Amino acid sequence: MDYRYLTLGKRARAEQIMERSKFIATVCPVETREEAEAFFSEIRAEFKDATHNVPAMVIGDKMQVQWASDDGEPQGTSGAPIVQLIVNKGITNAAVMITRYFGGIKLGTGGLVRAYTSSAELGIEEAGIVAAVPFKVFDVAVDYGIYNKIITYRFPDSFKGNMIIADAEFGEKVSFVLSVTEEMEEDVKGILTEISGGNIAFLEGENTIKFVPHETAK
Repeated sequence: MDYRYLTLGKRARAEQIMERSKFIATVCPVETREEAEAFFSEIRAEFKDATHNVPAMVIGDKMQVQWASDDGEPQGTSGAPIVQLIVNKGITNAAVMITRYFGGIKLGTGGLVRAYTSSAELGIEEAGIVAAVPFKVFDVAVDYGIYNKIITYRFPDSFKGNMIIADAEFGEKVSFVLSVTEEMEEDVKGILTEISGGNIAFLEGENTIKFVPHETAK
């Protein structure tokens, strides 16, 4: 399944203790720098008594915006490694804030890098990774008998995730919204036309992006 980019599946949080310091990773899918900055402000307010609140963001379908701050940690030991982790995972439109409560033991440069990147990793794992998949959208109306044939038809496994039938309304005919990936459009239309004996029309609507689990999109 072709996709535009990978991003976080949801807002999430994870914690770990390293050498008595508590690290709290809060991650959030975002679409703009403004959304990311609002998210960072929210987390700073929530953990205003923390020793550090380290922000990092990667935004844009080509990862055009990459920014981070060390927030008082030694330069290059926290924010930049988090950005590198996000990029290496192929993720974008993501904001990550790592909150640290200092536990009294210094971690050293290497220890800080490991602590911040592993904390970000935990947050990303909790959020999950999804793929932004382009779908073409069609409004369809068919007779009841044809609709029943469609919903009971055993489609090939290759159609799984590539075709979505939703929002059915039952009037004189059954109308529904058909979403299909661009690469499977002709195959889907072909089978539905065959099932209906040609008594089906596809009224094209606005294309959209749907987020599906990364494993499904591979």
